[in-house]
Order: sequence, then C-alpha cells, then structure tokens
Amino acid sequence: MKKTVLITDLDNTLFDWFSIWYHSFNAMLNKVVEISGFSRDDLIAQIKPIHQRYGTAEYSFILESIPLLQEKYGDRDSINSAMDDAIHAFRSERKKYLTLYPTVMDTLNTLKNKGCYIVAYTESKAYYSNFRLTRLGLDGVINVLFSPEDHEIPDGEKKQSKYDLILTKQEYTPVDEIKPNPQLLLDIIKSIGATPEECVYIGDSEMKDIEMAQKANVSDVFASYGTGHFEDNKEGYELL
Repeated sequence: MKKTVLITDLDNTLFDWFSIWYHSFNAMLNKVVEISGFSRDDLIAQIKPIHQRYGTAEYSFILESIPLLQEKYGDRDSINSAMDDAIHAFRSERKKYLTLYPTVMDTLNTLKNKGCYIVAYTESKAYYSNFRLTRLGLDGVINVLFSPEDHEIPDGEKKQSKYDLILTKQEYTPVDEIKPNPQLLLDIIKSIGATPEECVYIGDSEMKDIEMAQKANVSDVFASYGTGHFEDNKEGYELL
C-alpha cells in the first residue's frame, strides 16, 4: 500500500533537543552559581525534584521555585530581577542551538508537496513543543501535533499564547500515557482517518519509537543520528 502519512517524533529526530536544553540550562545554572554564591551541587539537588514534580526538565518557572533562591531573594519578582543575567544566558544559548537538523525542512516540504500528511508525536509538553515548532518554522508544515497537555503554572502567572500553533492542529495525548505504547500510536492513526499500512513512523529511540511502531505494525525508520549525544555528553545527562 502507498505510504501517505509520516508520523515523526520531534526531540532528537527533527532537531537536537538535548543540545538545546543542555546548553541553555547549563549556561543559566552557571550564572545562578555566579550571582547567588550557592554551589552547583546544592542548586541541582533542589532543581531535580522540581523537574520531577512537573514532569519536565524544561519547567519555565524553575528559578522562582528553588528554595535557596526564595530564602535569599524573596518573592518571584525579586528572584527574576536578581537572576536577569541568568535568564538572558539561557535565552541566548537556546537561540544559538535551536535549529533543525540539516535537510529536515527540505524533506518535510518535499513530502508535504507530494500530498503526505505529517503528524508529530512527542512526549514534550505542549507549550515547549509549540514554542519550538513556531520558532523553527514548522507551524503549518506539520499537520497535527500530538503531545501531553501543559503542567500547572504558579498562581499569578498567565499562560503565554504568543507561541500557540496557528496552522498546525494541537491534539493532546492521554494523561500519564507515554511511549512506547503501540495502542496509543494506533489511536493516533485512527484519529486522523488513516490505517497502519499507510503510515511510516520515524524516531530516534529504538525502545520508545521503533519498538512501538513495530508492535503497531507500522513501517519504521530509525533516526540513529539523534542518538550521538548519549556518548558525546554523558556528564550533561546527569542534569536531567
């Protein structure tokens, strides 16, 4: 049967998520150490439980949630003011590393021009995925994004809509459902009116992506280029 649907993972498949996260987070952390005088190890010890609580290492409100910074600087506004250079360091590195892998855009556009329906399926939460798709010019190139809903935000904060997808449809995966779940992949395929035989799935994780696709009887492509950072930056993975 002719393949008419591409289902693609996002992180480390279309772009190097780990490099984006590591370089931006590490730059911010180094500045926090410099400004606050607290040790890197003490800060990391308080950061990791916060990441675990909200189910993401990308939690946007991390600085104002760190007990050491709360004790030293007080409320949210005071912390963010004191950590302004750290916030700018984060954004500067994120901008530098937020880029698609070579040929990804050309490949997606070629497939789309040939009538291929493009689905993105990620475990990264909606806001952070929306941000990246928008900044990378993929809003509208991808037809529909399946991702978990966002975490709760602190009282007094408003969810930013600046990076909400306009042309790409946002769909949410069930709460607490994660890869590899072949039934969830089949549910995604059914929801777009396709069959497994019409689909090709691409991802960088042999366990989470490829095994899932194979169990769902979906043709798979292993994005092995997305696995290099495991060996290249083992120390960085300790921050996750």
